[in-house]
Amino acid sequence: MSRALIRRLAALTEASGPEDPVVLADRPDGTVVGGARTVAKAHAPDCDAAALAVRLRIAAHPRLHGTLLPPLPVTGPDGYLLRYDDGRPLTRWPYGRPVAPDDPDAAPWEDAARLLARLHAVDPATLPGPVPPMRGPAKAARALARMRTAPAAAVPCLAAAARAVEGGWAALPPWARDEAPAPGPGLLCHGDLHLGQLVRHPVPDGRWLLIDVDDLGVGEAGWDLARPAAWFASGLLAPEVWARFLGAYRAAGGRAVRPDGDPWPELDVPARALTVQTAALSLAKAAQEGRPLDEVETALVDSCARMA
Repeated sequence: MSRALIRRLAALTEASGPEDPVVLADRPDGTVVGGARTVAKAHAPDCDAAALAVRLRIAAHPRLHGTLLPPLPVTGPDGYLLRYDDGRPLTRWPYGRPVAPDDPDAAPWEDAARLLARLHAVDPATLPGPVPPMRGPAKAARALARMRTAPAAAVPCLAAAARAVEGGWAALPPWARDEAPAPGPGLLCHGDLHLGQLVRHPVPDGRWLLIDVDDLGVGEAGWDLARPAAWFASGLLAPEVWARFLGAYRAAGGRAVRPDGDPWPELDVPARALTVQTAALSLAKAAQEGRPLDEVETALVDSCARMA
């Protein structure tokens, strides 16, 4: 991580003294520094800044109040976006309290489902635009590219796992591999829904809101339900939790699946794509660390093998 970048982000949080900001995340796709009231983020170096500017205006739009955490304005031509010296976008956000990772029973599955239903109900034509495509399939394709460049040969058992993941990938339709447009007119989607994408704001006990609009856009709304669906199908999410999530989404009028009956005609392809994506990232990480897959990672790879 660049110390100069961290200092720049820290300055954007406007914290000082005992509330000095801390690094909350530092990954290839973004660095996040947080203070007591404000969070600053450096987005990926290859981020499409023009598309991100549209996504930020959408997050700030009144129609998304109560659904998406709105960005904080900055002084600059884009309103909510600054440029670092290397060109990567910087943004500011209110601080929100995240989901507690050590309390799975308190995970807000129903709140997440209701927020998705609200998001999917917003007509993209009423928002600042042009609204870009949802980036879920593009992230899946990037996960496969990362797996393919990982040193899997250093751990012999990973070679067979990589073949299983490739088989699951090949079985997906072109749109899910980011090789063709998604079918249908599309809905407004988050694009990367998981429990880490929710915070309470204002802290400590405000309402749950969705964060991280880097992948927001128009696309196949089933993608937003796909991660919990994939975990359920792989045996990693308890059936009763999946039932609560799906039931809350349907009760809130969610449009990604039919209102009752079997949801898998809408969720099958997105859930398989997310399974492959997660398995590919797990395999890349295991290869980098020179270790075999753990139990959860093995379950994901086994699911890919069944797809193929």
